[in-house]
Amino acid sequence: MSHDVIVDRYARLYEQPRQLALRGHDVLGLCLSYRSTQARDEWHTANPGRLRWVGLTPGYLGGLSYPYQALRLLRAFAPNIVVGTSDAPHIILGGWLAKRLGVSFAVDLYDHFESFGLSRLPGVIPLYRRALRRAAVVTCVSEPLADLVRTGYGARGVVLALPSTIDRTIFYPRDRWACRTRLGVPLDAKLIGTAGGLSKEKGIEPLYRAFEWIAQENQNVHLVLAGSLDPRCPPPQDSRVHYLGKLPHAQTAELFNALDVGVIYLRDTPYGRYSFPQKAYEMAVCEVPLAVASVGAMTTLFQSSIQTLYEPDDVASLTNILNAQLAQPEVATLQILDWGELASLAEKAYLAGAEKVKSL
Repeated sequence: MSHDVIVDRYARLYEQPRQLALRGHDVLGLCLSYRSTQARDEWHTANPGRLRWVGLTPGYLGGLSYPYQALRLLRAFAPNIVVGTSDAPHIILGGWLAKRLGVSFAVDLYDHFESFGLSRLPGVIPLYRRALRRAAVVTCVSEPLADLVRTGYGARGVVLALPSTIDRTIFYPRDRWACRTRLGVPLDAKLIGTAGGLSKEKGIEPLYRAFEWIAQENQNVHLVLAGSLDPRCPPPQDSRVHYLGKLPHAQTAELFNALDVGVIYLRDTPYGRYSFPQKAYEMAVCEVPLAVASVGAMTTLFQSSIQTLYEPDDVASLTNILNAQLAQPEVATLQILDWGELASLAEKAYLAGAEKVKSL
């Protein structure tokens, strides 16, 4: 992630521990940085429980000292359960720590971690899959990912699909024209857009090509983008393409509210099939008409919105959906749990998983 979990208090990695503390648990969050950063050790308010965050730095030994730093802190904390998340190496480490401490081990998969770059390191994927098989609980961001963990990896513990959710103090319907004014995009144009990792691998190219097709027929359609660009797949060279750079979270909400149609792009790859793009919820609660790649969890999530789903990597299919949404907008209505409700489900899974381990 491009966010600091402790400083930015960002999304699932921060909210899951916080919500468990709010439910009365003592929670220690350990953050291990791959880059040089400031060490942190701070308490965050989470009554009636307690929430302590410790950010460790690589030091002169690099990441080699992390297992023993973490083990020392956890022995003093004496947890009942260790939860590993963030990426495959962190999950492997979490499993090792839980075994050394003799406590239950749980995993939270907020993405398909095998698609991450660090999973390509020799030996990482076998160790990662073994950690998942041995975990008492595995929570997964999507049902397709949960199915993979159950059937593909042979997990023996409790496996639960547990999507992420959103901050409704940031993502909510706003005045379209005010948002456009603040972002400096055209007020009276029809705006198609998206935000995130604008990479060919994730499926951005069909949007670029679809815009080019639509723009030939409709001079009033503009494309608005935010996020990290892929030099192998640059946006179209057109005065009607507006690249806003990497936006802070609050401004991303303004971008979504400025759009006439938002695009959730994915490809039919392992990443696409098992991930859950958070911007699907974020755009939906902003009441933005959507064009969504019909892959994995998105197919099920938007199955009742016929005018929303397009075939991945199919420029003609995406063009048709965009034109339909521009002509007669349809807004999808989704049932979205809040962080507290998700934490309640995670808590039940952790307790059930720990009991299952005791009975084995």
